[in-house]
Amino acid sequence: MKELSIAVLAGDGIGIEVMAAATQVLQAVAPRIGRAFHLQPHPAGAQHYVDAGESLPEATLAACRAADAILFGAMGLPHVRGADGTEIIPQLDIRFALDLYAGVRPVRTWPGLPVPLSDPRATGIDLVLVRENTEGLFWARGRGVVDGDAVCDTMRISRAGTGRVVDFALRLAQKRREQGRPGRVTNVDKANVFRSMAFWREIFVERAAAFPDVQTEHAYVDAMALNLVLKPWAYDVLVTENMFGDILSDLIASLVGGMGMAPSGDIGDQHALFQPAHGTAPDIVGKGIANPTAMILSAAMMLEWLAQRDGDTALADGAQAIESAVRGAFESDGVRP
Repeated sequence: MKELSIAVLAGDGIGIEVMAAATQVLQAVAPRIGRAFHLQPHPAGAQHYVDAGESLPEATLAACRAADAILFGAMGLPHVRGADGTEIIPQLDIRFALDLYAGVRPVRTWPGLPVPLSDPRATGIDLVLVRENTEGLFWARGRGVVDGDAVCDTMRISRAGTGRVVDFALRLAQKRREQGRPGRVTNVDKANVFRSMAFWREIFVERAAAFPDVQTEHAYVDAMALNLVLKPWAYDVLVTENMFGDILSDLIASLVGGMGMAPSGDIGDQHALFQPAHGTAPDIVGKGIANPTAMILSAAMMLEWLAQRDGDTALADGAQAIESAVRGAFESDGVRP
């Protein structure tokens, strides 16, 4: 039986709780598809920083490099901060270390799950936000310049970094069109104000020319925030800078049931990490009310990525089985307190 090595980083807070649910699901689906998952836990996170003085041990990072994929819970605690005042969040260190440049945040509505928008078209929300993960404003992490009473954080936009994430979004749109979805990419920027964003748009236009079969359009990030509330069903694939994507991905999660319904993947050319989009929620730890759905759907995303990487249809079947089980649970039972 084919075995895949999965590095498991449960992390902090409810990350530990939702990870337990996701690993149970993976172990249940494994024999049904004739595959085995070697789920190896590794330490990392804010609490590990408190206990051991490091948030991401070198051994953990090495295990992530060696694994077939990384399953990640949630990390960070509001009261655990570094000398510069920022939180201890090693997930960012992993993104940069493994060059996980595409942050993929799919959201869609589920039968049986209420949505906050009254328009009946909101039941058809099905879009993916692709966030550039290694540049943008997040590039300034650890590089902020203090000058007296002012601090400057610099946004970095490069041709190589932007080009590859735009290509990722365009290829994703092609795949989604093959699946019966619109297959359209909306570029989200602030090209009317920032030179860096005008450069981002220039690169998007250049790269889109190589995908003549994909319909494209542009939107400013402020207008997009408005339209994602007014008509989210009108969008298919969004691609944007790191900070803009961080904000918009939380917004779209709220449209389909909240952060507990929002899976994500951080994907590079060699490695990939899959995690729920939510945080550690320390205020509800131990209460048995953390929603594991996003974590479970992230595990399904992991299987789908592995299936594409290896050309393994059994793994794709496993991803579909997990999604079908989630859909069936909401359809039959709805939302339970």
